[in-house]
Amino acid sequence: MNPAAPVASTGELLGHPKGLYVCFLTEMWERFAFYGMKALLFLYLTQHHKFSDANGYLLLGTYAGLAYALPLLGGLLADRYLGMRKAVVFGGLLLVFGQLGMAYTGEAASGIQGQGVVDGFAVQVMYFALALIGVGVGFLKPNISTIVGRLYADTDPRRDSAFTIFYMGINVGATLSSLVVGYVGIQYGWGYGFGLAGVMMALGLVQFIVGRKHLLGQAEPADPEALKAPLFAGLSREWLIYLGSLVLTVVVWQVLQTRINFAPLTALAGGHEVTLTEVVALVLGLGLGVWFIRLLLTDLSRVEKGRMVVLMALIVISALFWGLYEQSYGPWVAMAERTMDLTTFGITWNAAQTTAFGAIFVILFSLPFAWLWPKLDKRGLNPSYPAKFGWGLVFCGLAFGVLAFSTGTAGENGLVSVWWMILAYAVLVAGEMVLSPIGLSAVTTLSIKRAVGLMMGAWFLFSAFGEIIAGRMGTWAAIEPEADGSISTAKALAVYGDVFTDMMWIGLAAGLLMFVLTPVLKRLMKE
Repeated sequence: MNPAAPVASTGELLGHPKGLYVCFLTEMWERFAFYGMKALLFLYLTQHHKFSDANGYLLLGTYAGLAYALPLLGGLLADRYLGMRKAVVFGGLLLVFGQLGMAYTGEAASGIQGQGVVDGFAVQVMYFALALIGVGVGFLKPNISTIVGRLYADTDPRRDSAFTIFYMGINVGATLSSLVVGYVGIQYGWGYGFGLAGVMMALGLVQFIVGRKHLLGQAEPADPEALKAPLFAGLSREWLIYLGSLVLTVVVWQVLQTRINFAPLTALAGGHEVTLTEVVALVLGLGLGVWFIRLLLTDLSRVEKGRMVVLMALIVISALFWGLYEQSYGPWVAMAERTMDLTTFGITWNAAQTTAFGAIFVILFSLPFAWLWPKLDKRGLNPSYPAKFGWGLVFCGLAFGVLAFSTGTAGENGLVSVWWMILAYAVLVAGEMVLSPIGLSAVTTLSIKRAVGLMMGAWFLFSAFGEIIAGRMGTWAAIEPEADGSISTAKALAVYGDVFTDMMWIGLAAGLLMFVLTPVLKRLMKE
């Protein structure tokens, strides 16, 4: 099918194209699998394989960093060759195998955290499964978001609302996964939780394949004939991309577990070894910078250049937001496990399930925010993209302020009420709602047409930087266990209080900077 040819509408549902809901459900089950595994990962690493806190945070950050860096490649390959639909299907298959691979947990390590005797084969299986998931996300994540943007005209006022609804799908999956996978993984065994995530990802993939007609031909290859034609050794370009991606998976498998002790880089990391993932992300970032400068020197109009500069500025600052936000899967989980009374209304949560609070608030806030932006726009009060990003960073900083304050409120049992965590998530998600879905909309609105897939990949690349920053920042909250392997609640509260106070000031300062820059960036968008 020629993607440029007009395609008859398959109808609308609740005022939006049906294709939006196909993408909604696909993303929902993909996020169910991804976040369910992520909710368990830090606890699994430190409790089952006896990783130290610092190594657990670093792996959490570097794995997620790769998962968000690879969409730069996945978006590029889909733009030029595969088309978004094929990229999503291939990425979904890799995700299914990766999540099911995580279900093999081997023998639990013996000894205390950081010094246990581990099952080396099981750890290697885990690293390879994480590599499959990372490459799978690289193909699926940017392209499912780009398909949503292609279902709407640039001037369609429903675009921001559509991305907010789409974002709600992400968080329906995240809520269910944290509650269900978090419960199953801890109550019945890590492998059962990871396996459940894989089964539900398979369900989402089937749904996407069945609903392809509702994508209106907007996700097909740019040149289907060239994609199918033999290119090397009788293999088509399409199959060479698939085989090359499997080779990439093997490379990622090794990258995830490789550390580098190179003086200039270790100096930047505060004297600590750097991961190869961090080096790869740095190289990709530099490559993106070179490409972006060359793009600005081409025959873009003044308006196009201004918009692209604003978009890149938003993408860059988003990395700091995600660096702070992603503490919720590391130090926040550790704080819940070690210092909180997790009983509310007669229900006792486990630490992994507390990650559901954020997704629950996104669901609660999604429709009000989807309603809010068009209403504000009619009154001329809708904040610009830069201003929304500023508010996102301020709310993010305030969320850490809530948790920092809570460390001084321990009860007679020495524990902090889980309600402080719930309040912190409410504030954090208020920031997320004015930054993350709006960022997706900004990419598809501000980017020039021929680079929208690559810029969506850039959005996720800087999300990758955010994950890597999160891993490094998480090590600030690493706590060494006592000789018997225990961790003192009082010691943990002291550490989290100091670290979260620092993170609060970082978020507030970055938000203030965005408010200062907003008038300049608004002029660039309007010129």
